[in-house]
Amino acid sequence: KQLMDILNEIVRHKKSEVEMRREQVSVEDLQQSEFYNRTTVSMVAHLRDPEKSGIIAEFKRKSPSKGIINDRAEVRQVTQGYTRAGASGLSVLTDQVFFGGTSEDLIKARGANSCPILRKDFIIDPYQVYEAKSIGADVILLIARILGQAQLKELAVLAKGLGLEILMEVHTEEELAKACDEVDILGVNNRNLVTFDTSIENSKSLAAKIPAGFLKISESGIHTSEHIHALRSYGFEGFLVGERFMATSDPIQACSDFISATKK
Repeated sequence: KQLMDILNEIVRHKKSEVEMRREQVSVEDLQQSEFYNRTTVSMVAHLRDPEKSGIIAEFKRKSPSKGIINDRAEVRQVTQGYTRAGASGLSVLTDQVFFGGTSEDLIKARGANSCPILRKDFIIDPYQVYEAKSIGADVILLIARILGQAQLKELAVLAKGLGLEILMEVHTEEELAKACDEVDILGVNNRNLVTFDTSIENSKSLAAKIPAGFLKISESGIHTSEHIHALRSYGFEGFLVGERFMATSDPIQACSDFISATKK
Protein backbone atom coordinates (compact mmCIF):
# COMPACT_ATOMS: atom_id res chain seq x y z
CA LYS A 1 0.00 0.00 0.00
CA GLN A 2 1.17 3.50 -0.72
CA LEU A 3 1.41 5.88 2.19
CA MET A 4 -1.28 8.04 0.57
CA ASP A 5 -3.70 5.11 0.83
CA ILE A 6 -2.73 4.61 4.46
CA LEU A 7 -3.23 8.31 5.17
CA ASN A 8 -6.71 8.14 3.63
CA GLU A 9 -7.49 5.07 5.69
CA ILE A 10 -6.27 6.79 8.87
CA VAL A 11 -8.42 9.86 8.16
CA ARG A 12 -11.51 7.71 7.54
CA HIS A 13 -10.93 5.89 10.79
CA LYS A 14 -10.19 9.14 12.64
CA LYS A 15 -13.56 10.63 11.65
CA SER A 16 -15.50 7.79 13.26
CA GLU A 17 -13.14 7.74 16.24
CA VAL A 18 -13.70 11.44 16.92
CA GLU A 19 -17.48 10.99 16.74
CA MET A 20 -17.26 8.18 19.25
CA ARG A 21 -15.07 10.16 21.65
CA ARG A 22 -17.31 13.21 21.39
CA GLU A 23 -20.24 11.07 22.52
CA GLN A 24 -18.27 9.75 25.48
CA VAL A 25 -16.65 13.03 26.60
CA SER A 26 -18.03 16.46 25.73
CA VAL A 27 -15.90 19.56 25.08
CA GLU A 28 -17.28 20.90 28.40
CA ASP A 29 -15.94 17.78 30.13
CA LEU A 30 -12.53 18.27 28.46
CA GLN A 31 -12.46 21.82 29.78
CA GLN A 32 -12.69 20.48 33.34
CA SER A 33 -9.47 18.45 33.03
CA GLU A 34 -6.52 19.22 35.33
CA PHE A 35 -4.29 20.39 32.48
CA TYR A 36 -6.84 22.48 30.60
CA ASN A 37 -6.00 25.75 32.34
CA ARG A 38 -2.25 25.26 32.60
CA THR A 39 -0.04 27.80 30.89
CA THR A 40 1.48 26.16 27.84
CA VAL A 41 5.23 26.07 27.17
CA SER A 42 6.59 27.39 23.88
CA MET A 43 8.22 24.81 21.62
CA VAL A 44 9.56 27.68 19.48
CA ALA A 45 11.38 29.19 22.48
CA HIS A 46 12.80 25.81 23.49
CA LEU A 47 14.02 25.03 19.98
CA ARG A 48 15.72 28.43 19.79
CA ASP A 49 17.33 28.12 23.24
CA PRO A 50 21.10 27.97 22.54
CA GLU A 51 21.57 25.80 25.64
CA LYS A 52 19.39 23.06 24.14
CA SER A 53 19.85 20.60 21.28
CA GLY A 54 16.98 21.41 18.91
CA ILE A 55 15.99 17.74 19.07
CA ILE A 56 12.31 16.88 19.48
CA ALA A 57 12.47 13.31 20.78
CA GLU A 58 9.51 11.14 19.91
CA PHE A 59 7.81 8.35 21.84
CA LYS A 60 6.38 5.92 19.29
CA ARG A 61 5.54 2.25 19.70
CA LYS A 62 4.70 1.28 16.12
CA SER A 63 3.98 2.68 12.67
CA PRO A 64 2.15 1.54 9.53
CA SER A 65 5.41 1.33 7.58
CA LYS A 66 7.60 -0.35 10.22
CA GLY A 67 5.14 -2.33 12.34
CA ILE A 68 6.16 -2.71 16.00
CA ILE A 69 9.14 -0.47 16.78
CA ASN A 70 9.19 -0.80 20.56
CA ASP A 71 6.32 -2.14 22.65
CA ARG A 72 8.31 -2.51 25.88
CA ALA A 73 9.29 1.09 26.61
CA GLU A 74 7.47 2.95 29.41
CA VAL A 75 6.41 6.46 28.45
CA ARG A 76 7.18 8.28 31.73
CA GLN A 77 10.63 6.77 32.05
CA VAL A 78 11.61 7.26 28.39
CA THR A 79 10.32 10.84 28.05
CA GLN A 80 12.01 11.89 31.30
CA GLY A 81 15.21 10.29 30.04
CA TYR A 82 14.90 12.17 26.74
CA THR A 83 14.52 15.46 28.60
CA ARG A 84 17.49 14.73 30.85
CA ALA A 85 19.55 13.82 27.77
CA GLY A 86 18.97 17.35 26.47
CA ALA A 87 15.97 17.10 24.12
CA SER A 88 14.40 20.52 23.49
CA GLY A 89 10.93 19.03 23.42
CA LEU A 90 8.93 15.83 23.18
CA SER A 91 6.57 14.34 20.61
CA VAL A 92 4.06 11.76 21.82
CA LEU A 93 1.92 9.67 19.46
CA THR A 94 -1.70 9.53 20.62
CA ASP A 95 -3.12 7.53 17.70
CA GLN A 96 -3.95 4.04 18.92
CA VAL A 97 -4.96 2.01 15.88
CA PHE A 98 -2.03 2.80 13.58
CA PHE A 99 0.70 3.91 16.02
CA GLY A 100 -0.11 2.16 19.30
CA GLY A 101 -0.35 5.42 21.26
CA THR A 102 -3.04 6.83 23.55
CA SER A 103 -4.05 10.14 25.12
CA GLU A 104 -2.99 8.54 28.39
CA ASP A 105 0.60 8.38 27.08
CA LEU A 106 0.64 12.15 26.64
CA ILE A 107 -0.98 12.70 30.05
CA LYS A 108 1.76 10.56 31.64
CA ALA A 109 4.51 12.38 29.72
CA ARG A 110 3.04 15.73 30.80
CA GLY A 111 2.98 14.68 34.44
CA ALA A 112 6.65 13.74 34.27
CA ASN A 113 8.08 16.65 32.21
CA SER A 114 7.99 20.44 32.12
CA CYS A 115 9.28 20.82 28.54
CA PRO A 116 6.97 21.45 25.55
CA ILE A 117 5.10 18.42 24.19
CA LEU A 118 3.75 17.95 20.68
CA ARG A 119 0.58 15.91 20.35
CA LYS A 120 1.39 13.77 17.32
CA ASP A 121 -1.89 12.69 15.77
CA PHE A 122 -4.09 13.18 12.73
CA ILE A 123 -6.07 16.27 13.65
CA ILE A 124 -9.08 16.83 11.42
CA ASP A 125 -11.71 18.16 13.84
CA PRO A 126 -11.92 21.04 16.36
CA TYR A 127 -12.78 18.51 19.07
CA GLN A 128 -9.23 17.13 18.87
CA VAL A 129 -7.79 20.60 19.51
CA TYR A 130 -9.73 20.90 22.78
CA GLU A 131 -8.66 17.35 23.55
CA ALA A 132 -4.98 18.23 22.96
CA LYS A 133 -5.29 21.11 25.41
CA SER A 134 -7.02 18.89 27.98
CA ILE A 135 -4.30 16.21 27.96
CA GLY A 136 -1.48 18.69 28.43
CA ALA A 137 -0.12 19.26 24.93
CA ASP A 138 1.64 22.53 24.04
CA VAL A 139 1.76 22.03 20.28
CA ILE A 140 -0.56 20.36 17.79
CA LEU A 141 0.34 18.83 14.44
CA LEU A 142 -1.63 19.89 11.37
CA ILE A 143 -0.77 17.79 8.33
CA ALA A 144 -1.20 19.85 5.15
CA ARG A 145 -1.71 16.71 3.05
CA ILE A 146 -4.96 15.73 4.85
CA LEU A 147 -6.48 19.18 5.44
CA GLY A 148 -8.06 21.73 3.11
CA GLN A 149 -6.73 25.28 3.41
CA ALA A 150 -9.86 26.66 5.12
CA GLN A 151 -10.00 23.69 7.47
CA LEU A 152 -6.34 24.08 8.40
CA LYS A 153 -6.87 27.79 9.09
CA GLU A 154 -9.92 27.09 11.28
CA LEU A 155 -8.04 24.52 13.39
CA ALA A 156 -5.00 26.80 13.67
CA VAL A 157 -7.09 29.79 14.81
CA LEU A 158 -8.82 27.65 17.45
CA ALA A 159 -5.49 26.25 18.70
CA LYS A 160 -3.96 29.71 18.91
CA GLY A 161 -6.95 30.90 20.95
CA LEU A 162 -6.27 28.06 23.42
CA GLY A 163 -2.60 29.04 23.76
CA LEU A 164 -1.28 26.14 21.70
CA GLU A 165 1.44 26.41 19.07
CA ILE A 166 0.94 24.93 15.61
CA LEU A 167 3.32 22.69 13.70
CA MET A 168 2.22 22.41 10.09
CA GLU A 169 3.74 19.44 8.29
CA VAL A 170 4.40 19.37 4.55
CA HIS A 171 5.77 16.74 2.18
CA THR A 172 5.85 18.84 -1.00
CA GLU A 173 6.28 22.40 -2.23
CA GLU A 174 2.58 22.62 -3.23
CA GLU A 175 1.53 22.06 0.38
CA LEU A 176 3.49 25.12 1.57
CA ALA A 177 0.70 27.28 0.10
CA LYS A 178 -1.59 26.15 2.93
CA ALA A 179 0.51 27.86 5.61
CA CYS A 180 -1.41 30.58 7.44
CA ASP A 181 -0.25 33.28 9.88
CA GLU A 182 -1.22 31.17 12.88
CA VAL A 183 1.36 28.49 12.05
CA ASP A 184 4.45 28.75 14.28
CA ILE A 185 6.58 25.87 13.06
CA LEU A 186 6.86 24.45 9.58
CA GLY A 187 7.93 20.83 9.48
CA VAL A 188 9.20 19.08 6.36
CA ASN A 189 8.49 15.35 6.47
CA ASN A 190 11.29 13.50 4.73
CA ARG A 191 9.25 10.39 4.06
CA ASN A 192 8.27 9.79 0.45
CA LEU A 193 4.53 9.09 0.36
CA VAL A 194 4.83 6.61 -2.48
CA THR A 195 7.99 4.64 -1.69
CA PHE A 196 8.14 5.07 2.13
CA ASP A 197 11.83 5.94 1.76
CA THR A 198 13.16 8.77 3.88
CA SER A 199 15.80 11.22 2.78
CA ILE A 200 16.84 14.56 4.27
CA GLU A 201 17.22 15.75 0.67
CA ASN A 202 13.50 16.58 0.85
CA SER A 203 14.15 19.08 3.66
CA LYS A 204 17.12 20.55 1.81
CA SER A 205 15.15 21.04 -1.40
CA LEU A 206 12.22 22.74 0.34
CA ALA A 207 14.28 24.86 2.78
CA ALA A 208 14.62 27.92 0.57
CA LYS A 209 10.94 27.81 -0.43
CA ILE A 210 9.62 28.05 3.13
CA PRO A 211 8.47 31.63 3.77
CA ALA A 212 10.42 33.63 6.35
CA GLY A 213 8.74 33.88 9.71
CA PHE A 214 8.26 30.17 10.29
CA LEU A 215 10.66 28.19 12.42
CA LYS A 216 11.77 25.27 10.24
CA ILE A 217 12.06 21.71 11.47
CA SER A 218 12.97 18.51 9.67
CA GLU A 219 11.13 15.27 10.42
CA SER A 220 11.96 11.58 9.76
CA GLY A 221 15.06 9.92 8.39
CA ILE A 222 17.47 11.81 10.66
CA HIS A 223 20.00 9.19 11.75
CA THR A 224 23.38 10.84 12.25
CA SER A 225 24.92 13.97 13.72
CA GLU A 226 26.07 14.79 10.15
CA HIS A 227 22.41 14.98 9.15
CA ILE A 228 21.82 17.55 11.92
CA HIS A 229 24.83 19.67 10.90
CA ALA A 230 23.79 19.56 7.24
CA LEU A 231 20.19 20.54 8.03
CA ARG A 232 21.29 23.39 10.29
CA SER A 233 23.23 24.84 7.37
CA TYR A 234 19.90 24.98 5.48
CA GLY A 235 18.27 26.97 8.28
CA PHE A 236 16.55 24.16 10.16
CA GLU A 237 16.32 24.83 13.90
CA GLY A 238 14.50 21.70 15.02
CA PHE A 239 14.82 17.99 14.29
CA LEU A 240 12.13 15.44 15.04
CA VAL A 241 13.72 12.09 15.82
CA GLY A 242 11.73 9.03 16.83
CA GLU A 243 12.57 5.71 15.28
CA ARG A 244 16.30 6.33 15.62
CA PHE A 245 15.86 6.15 19.42
CA MET A 246 12.82 3.92 19.84
CA ALA A 247 14.16 1.13 17.63
CA THR A 248 16.99 0.49 20.11
CA SER A 249 16.88 -1.56 23.30
CA ASP A 250 17.65 1.63 25.29
CA PRO A 251 15.98 4.70 23.75
CA ILE A 252 17.26 7.01 26.51
CA GLN A 253 20.90 6.04 25.96
CA ALA A 254 20.43 6.29 22.19
CA CYS A 255 19.05 9.82 22.59
CA SER A 256 21.82 10.83 24.97
CA ASP A 257 24.56 9.51 22.65
CA PHE A 258 22.97 11.16 19.63
CA ILE A 259 22.66 14.57 21.30
CA SER A 260 26.28 14.36 22.56
CA ALA A 261 27.44 13.59 19.02
CA THR A 262 25.59 16.60 17.57
CA LYS A 263 27.43 18.94 19.95
CA LYS A 264 30.86 17.95 18.66
